[in-house]
Amino acid sequence: MSTHLRNHRIRLAARPHGEPTGEDYQHDVVDVPSPADGQVLLRTRFLSLDPYVRGRMSDAESYAAPMEIGDVIVGATVSEVVESAADGFSAGDTVLSYGGWQEYSVEAAGGLRRLDPASAPVTTALGVLGMPGFTAYAGLLAIGRPQPGETVAVAAAAGPVGSAVGQIARILGARAVGIAGGERKVERMRELGFDAALDHRAPDLGGRLADAAPDGIDVYFENVGGAVWDAVLPHLNEFARVPVCGLAASYNATALPEGPDRSGQLMGAVLRKSLTLRGFIQREFAPTMFEDFLRDMTGWVASGQVHYLEDIHEGLDSAPDAFLGMLRGANLGKTIVQIS
Repeated sequence: MSTHLRNHRIRLAARPHGEPTGEDYQHDVVDVPSPADGQVLLRTRFLSLDPYVRGRMSDAESYAAPMEIGDVIVGATVSEVVESAADGFSAGDTVLSYGGWQEYSVEAAGGLRRLDPASAPVTTALGVLGMPGFTAYAGLLAIGRPQPGETVAVAAAAGPVGSAVGQIARILGARAVGIAGGERKVERMRELGFDAALDHRAPDLGGRLADAAPDGIDVYFENVGGAVWDAVLPHLNEFARVPVCGLAASYNATALPEGPDRSGQLMGAVLRKSLTLRGFIQREFAPTMFEDFLRDMTGWVASGQVHYLEDIHEGLDSAPDAFLGMLRGANLGKTIVQIS
């Protein structure tokens, strides 16, 4: 059935040095293979663009193996089954998959999750009801553990993870202080109900944090690092918890930051204030928390307690520029490419 189909792909041509450029990608078109036993042929409808992919382009040591030169750029996808050689899936089914930056993929049926378009827009499986939403839920509940009346601060608070963190914190009875770049994002945080919304590009972030969190910060959900972390650290309370989810400020860095070594200052604060800094990858919590997440977040979205925004781009060819824009902070909400 699939022999007449052609697949447009975007592959890794070179490892980026700093920001990815057009020379780091290779576009090609190949025949679409038929699925073997236990596999399904998928047509990509929506592609998720996520900051972690920049790390996978590098060969530096990380929590996941790097892509090899020539690999299709990785990414979660919402796809439609075109042809199935596996029990339980039929042509026309909609699934959450990991097809990457291409129009078609052949994947093992065991790695797919069936989606019900009638229960929620299918793109939510890439955002608020998918990996970003679960990252916020698991990191905040398992590591942050906010209590009613405490103050939760979160960086990149207009993005898919940070915006969910702030809204969940409010549901749990905590104050939410959001930090993001630019007035447009500050306005978005206000729309979402954050108790305070701060622009990290404006002067004196530390002073404005003191005004926004006069009793200090009990939980800081770290998505950025860099200058934002420097501003937040002095305001952390004794026994504050810091889930470390991402360090977007350094994803395109090609050298260590200039200036003195301040690791002693950091460790002194950790010791003096009994801070908990805990890095995490959401997959570690999936076996014990994902079902609860789907139940809770689905209910919160349905009731209007959690809102989400999607930044949708058209066509596979738009993916490189949309990806770069997301890394620069140009997106508002979850960045998605509509393929078909």
